[in-house]
Amino acid sequence: MANTRSTNGATDKQTSSKAPDRGAQDDDDRDGKDETVTDDRPRPMDVLRQARAQLAELTGMTAESVLSFAQSEDGWSLEVEVLELERVPDTMSLMASYEVELDPQGQLTGYRRVRRYERGRADTHRPGGR
Repeated sequence: MANTRSTNGATDKQTSSKAPDRGAQDDDDRDGKDETVTDDRPRPMDVLRQARAQLAELTGMTAESVLSFAQSEDGWSLEVEVLELERVPDTMSLMASYEVELDPQGQLTGYRRVRRYERGRADTHRPGGR
């Protein structure tokens, strides 16, 4: 701590920048949550990125989008859309939907193609055109 002299001759105490500021607590502290609790589960966005990258590495195809995403006790389940065969015009390109299973840490444990279709064509057999 450093002492400084004010203009009236009295000594004021100032806190150094190393002292914690109790007035600016984190929102987690005010909510009663303990910051020291660690959770080894990955965040959903990290799982999505990992799944897309792992599927692309295994299949050699670009993962374009994630159609569905769910967490269970056994891990994660995703449906990922990939470009299987690029054609001109783009609406004639062949797309595929893959079911991807991941363990609780986000590591790919299995995948399978569930359907294949032209990019510009809706699937009339499934609700919502999916």
